[in-house]
Order: sequence, then C-alpha cells, then structure tokens
Amino acid sequence: MKTPSLSAFHALHLQDKPLKLPNAWDAGSARQTELLGAAAIATTSAGVAWSLGYRDGNALPVDEYVARAASIARVISVPLSADIEGGYSDSPAQVAVNVLRLADVGVTGINIEDGADNPDLLYAKVEAIRNACIRRGVDLYINVRTDVYARHLVSAEHRAAEVMVRAQACHRAGADGLFVLGLADLNEMRDIAESTPLLLNVAVWPGLAPVEELARAGVRRLSAGSWLPQTLWAHNARLVSGFLQDDAMTPMIENAAPYSEINVLF
Repeated sequence: MKTPSLSAFHALHLQDKPLKLPNAWDAGSARQTELLGAAAIATTSAGVAWSLGYRDGNALPVDEYVARAASIARVISVPLSADIEGGYSDSPAQVAVNVLRLADVGVTGINIEDGADNPDLLYAKVEAIRNACIRRGVDLYINVRTDVYARHLVSAEHRAAEVMVRAQACHRAGADGLFVLGLADLNEMRDIAESTPLLLNVAVWPGLAPVEELARAGVRRLSAGSWLPQTLWAHNARLVSGFLQDDAMTPMIENAAPYSEINVLF
C-alpha cells in the first residue's frame, strides 16, 4: 500500500529547525508576515477577536471568523492554520462543521484546545473533526493545545505526566500535533516529545531557550501566539496617548512605513 503524502503544512514540521509561526490577525498582517519570509501563517485567536471587537475566549462568532480566514487566505500563498480555541461549540459534531467551513475557505490546519474543560470533550471533538475531514477528503493538520501548564491544572511535578496522558488520547483521536502552552523547561519538553508521535509545538514564553536548543529537545513548531498584537496594542496606546494628551505628532511620523510601500502589497 502506498503511504499517503504529507500536506505541505505538515511537512514544514519535519525540518531540521522548528517551524516558526509569527501569528497574524487579519489579511494585512498575514500578507506582511508572508512577505517577510514566513513559510506558513497561523492566526492568533486573541488577535482576531480583539480586531473584531470581541474578548478572547470562545466569544468569536463563527461566521465572522470564517470571513476573516477567507480574507487572509485571499492574500497569501503559504499554508494557513486557524486557532479555533475550543471550536466554538460543546458539540463535537458542530465543531466539525465549523472546521469544514474554515477548510472550505482555504485553512489547512487548526489549533483546538482543552482549556479547563474535561479533556474527554477535546478528544471527542478531534475525532469528529478527523472523521469529517476523511469523509470530505480534506487533508487537515490538527494541532491540539493543552493548557495543563498555562492554567496550572495539576501540580508542577505532575504536569509533564498529565500532558503525556492527554497526548496519547489525542493521538488515538486523530491529532497530528501537540501544543503545550506555557511549557518552557527543556527536560520536560524532551520527555514529552519522546513519549508521543504527535509533533511538539511550544509558544514564545518567558524563559524559553534559544531555537537551536528547542530543536534538540524535540520541538517541531514555535508559535508567537498573541505577543505581536499585544506589543502593537501597547505601542499604539503610547502614540495615541501622546497625541491626545501632549500634542505629540512626530512619533507617529518618524517611524511610519511609507503609505505607498504598504499599498503596493495588495
């Protein structure tokens, strides 16, 4: 039997160095990110939510997210992965429907997370997504995010073991990757990576080791997460406050990209 070929996005996780994903939140940021050399684009659910006027945390209307994904896919030529939080439903069948809608507009990978929910719900969602994709003939990269570390769901000495248990269940359900938000310890990365066939993804995080060391520990993907829009939000606040309170105009001008340089990108 011939082994199915991997999708272009999946193959990017199998290089010598981890795939670096500087997450985007709209078509403009995605287009700029691609032109700066990104091999793939992933959305940040927080950045997308904020740009559309919603709080992060499964509050995004699916219709608006699908429209945003379509607008991003329209302007890029590299693979697009969408962070769908918990899938925007507690129904595995509905989550699968939501994912297929994203696939229909050009999404080739997703992140889906457990949060503080019973992990059994995530496994059921992953299985429903995978089965729906098989029926439709969609080759989707499913990256499962666990918040065991980020939310301190178990004691520190049991975190790695808990992630390994969840990873095994996610693999059985049909996942491709494992995203451990908040994981920064190299030894624990190595243990987790060696315990599962899922490809390990970590996020930019305080205290994270250099990329070369992450690669040696088994990390296959490094995500910027919501740090970019958070940083730009703070920078914009300084510019706006300076303009409103101190009549400061020069800071808005001196480091601005030329209008023509931006406009020609589209």
